[in-house]
Amino acid sequence: MSEEGREKLHIRLHVYDTEIPMRIYPEEEELYRRAAKLITNTVTTYTARAQGKKSAIDVLYMSLIDIALRYEKESERNDTAPFSDILVKLTSEIEEALQADK
Repeated sequence: MSEEGREKLHIRLHVYDTEIPMRIYPEEEELYRRAAKLITNTVTTYTARAQGKKSAIDVLYMSLIDIALRYEKESERNDTAPFSDILVKLTSEIEEALQADK
């Protein structure tokens, strides 16, 4: 089913010290809630570390960088391109070996 015709759910996410209304697909609700919790926990940690030293916006940027860095590290960890390259090379070698046996 296309995403256009699907019903969306209205929720309110608590993110740090703010309530944010959202319209989401029901099957994504748990992901949104976990994302909100991650943001809240990260901002809380940086707020405690930078208390009185950094502005609120600096704390938010530091939190964004922290979360983005985690995302980038996870993306690199899940990069399957090196495995695909090896599989292509192995497949080629197997095919060459099979051709030689004919």
